[in-house]
Amino acid sequence: MIEITGLTKTFTGQDGAPVRALGGVDLTIRDNEFLTVLGPSGCGKTTMLKMIAGLQSWDSGEISIDGRPVRGPGPDRSMVFQNFALLPWATVLDNVAFGLKLRGVGNAERSARARELIAKVGLEGFESKRPGELSGGMQQRVGIARALAVEPQVLLMDEPFGAVDEQTRRLLQEELLGIWEANRLTVVFITHSMEEAVLLGDRVVLMSARPGQIAEIVDVPLERPRSSDIGSLERSADYAEITAHLWDRLRDMHDEHRAGRAEERRAAG
Repeated sequence: MIEITGLTKTFTGQDGAPVRALGGVDLTIRDNEFLTVLGPSGCGKTTMLKMIAGLQSWDSGEISIDGRPVRGPGPDRSMVFQNFALLPWATVLDNVAFGLKLRGVGNAERSARARELIAKVGLEGFESKRPGELSGGMQQRVGIARALAVEPQVLLMDEPFGAVDEQTRRLLQEELLGIWEANRLTVVFITHSMEEAVLLGDRVVLMSARPGQIAEIVDVPLERPRSSDIGSLERSADYAEITAHLWDRLRDMHDEHRAGRAEERRAAG
């Protein structure tokens, strides 16, 4: 279980003024849950994810995993980035095995594990290719396989399908659901897509505009497994109702934020 309590963060903006990214986040993420996180641009979603990963510090508050405070990166967590973050000079096999090599796993064992995961994400036969020879969707499959290779308890995903076309996005969603259904990791998945958040998540966390806080947590009662039946889920009444509700909340946040900025300009002028 991941416990986030009172998490705050203030950055210094380019003009030297303080920018409050997070304004006190309280969140509990259950074991083996697929949690999706949605919110306006700049609300601190990625900042919070990096904090869970141990890649970003915070000003106040606490993050713990199974009762252990997060003080930095750890072997219990892996992260998948939107921009793939692959080693451009390394083969698919070496990219997937990279984390295992850092942990001192022997060549034969890490090669076997990497090949198993390459096959699982549909890239068998591409082991000797380099990232530049692959499509965006294939590169993201490599990123997912690399993250899974170290057998993490928690998989952190920062808009992993945001840079691919819609058809590839759908295929990757189905593959990710299939992998999660087979392994039941704890997944925290950041997205800008209401539809993606509902299709994938057990719950959708809706964050407010900056400074980010938890505005609402929405349960998703769609049946699982979902990996082979996304189309029918999108036609369900529950799916339509939840996505409409999320859109209404996000639109209201946008209007409130715009009104607030206008008031600030009037006060300053």
